[in-house]
Amino acid sequence: MGQSTVNVNFRMDADLKNSLEKVCRELGLTPTAAFTIFATKVVREKRIPFEVAVDPFYSDQNMARLKKSIAQMESTGGTIPEVDVCD
Repeated sequence: MGQSTVNVNFRMDADLKNSLEKVCRELGLTPTAAFTIFATKVVREKRIPFEVAVDPFYSDQNMARLKKSIAQMESTGGTIPEVDVCD
C-alpha cells in the first residue's frame, strides 16, 4: 500500500529560497527532500533537530542594562562614574 502525499506551501524570502535550492543541488537533494528529512527527524525525536536560540545580546536583562547605561551617560554628560579610569 503506497503512502499519500500532500502539498505544503509557505512563504520565504526569495534570496533565501534561491540559496536553499543551490545548497540542496550541491548536496544532491531537492528542497522537498530536505524539508522531508527535517520533518521526519522532528517527528521521530519530538524536537527541533538543532538549537533554536535568541541572541543573548537582546535579552530583557541586557536591554534593561543597556538602557540604564544610556540614561546614566546622558545624565552625566557622557561620563560613566561607576568605571574607574586609570591615569
